Amino acid sequence: MTDALTLVEEMDGLAILTLNRPDKRNALSLALRHEIMARLDELQKSESIRAVVMTGAGSSFCAGFDRAELLGGAMEEVFVEANEYHRRVFTFGKPLIAAVNGPALGGGCDLAAMCDFRIAGAAAIFGQPQVHFGAAASYDLMRAVVGTGPAREMCLTGRNYDAHEALAIGLANRVVDSGELLATTTTLAGSIAALPAGVAEGAKRGFVEHQPPVFGA
Repeated sequence: MTDALTLVEEMDGLAILTLNRPDKRNALSLALRHEIMARLDELQKSESIRAVVMTGAGSSFCAGFDRAELLGGAMEEVFVEANEYHRRVFTFGKPLIAAVNGPALGGGCDLAAMCDFRIAGAAAIFGQPQVHFGAAASYDLMRAVVGTGPAREMCLTGRNYDAHEALAIGLANRVVDSGELLATTTTLAGSIAALPAGVAEGAKRGFVEHQPPVFGA
């Protein structure tokens, strides 16, 4: 066992970044958000890493912001602080692929959406359920990924989308059996990492330059 909130495994030009709060369904505490930023900074600086896979430990990808912290303070202040975290993930300079192994809800849905694309396991669930307890959904981000109509439905209803619904609206790029998820995603990431030097990072710079101004990015 380890107390680290994230785990990183490096192999053949790529890294697997795992959120490691399985007992809390990988909820985004302040400490976890800071560690994600620190890990991405390290991977950005690494000359040997050309692509990153993000996934969650246990049965969840990420349950969203840690509600215990939200209930313990002013929600508006928490989200202001989180703006830098969102900006750093959304503008990460190398290809970032989400291997969505289970529920990705609220801030977890945002985290998956901020990746360049998403491979969903059969158990993946996406949604913006925070609207049911008064928190705004990430409409601009969802619209950037799935378009206006699906984004409005997702952000107004707060309902959950299974992996195949997510595939139908373009939130997931493909759906695979849960047991094949990490192997499929790392194979894709490995093919990106194997591109000639500078190609993937150059493409990512272009993606970031043309992204809509979400989270102040």
